[in-house]
Amino acid sequence: MPRPPKCRRVEQFPSITYFKPTGIPIFELTEIVLTVEELEAIRLRDLQELEHEECAGKMSVSRPTFHRVLASARQKVAFALVNGAALKITGGNFKLAEHKLECHKCGHRWEGTICRRRTVCPACAGRDWIRVD
Repeated sequence: MPRPPKCRRVEQFPSITYFKPTGIPIFELTEIVLTVEELEAIRLRDLQELEHEECAGKMSVSRPTFHRVLASARQKVAFALVNGAALKITGGNFKLAEHKLECHKCGHRWEGTICRRRTVCPACAGRDWIRVD
């Protein structure tokens, strides 16, 4: 019996979770599911250009596990781009990281997760906040 997968740490939930080629009705497309932790692996390695060791540390997994997650993510993205498939970002085995946040509007500080479209100040419901940790 295989060991259950370890929960991966993700910095922020993606604000956009669906991509599709233009001009093709959605019902005609093949849909590829990219997990949230696969997207995080691409973000850390390819967007932030961090080394595998550092990426693995940020996601709280081993370097070989990070490599497998990244390879799976890249294969799915390549398939979608080459074959004109839709990419749906959902699911996976992850836990969102908690951060210290501060509201620009009222100065309130709180600890919470980051989602650019959904995170609001609990005191004033403002959307103009910064990460302070």
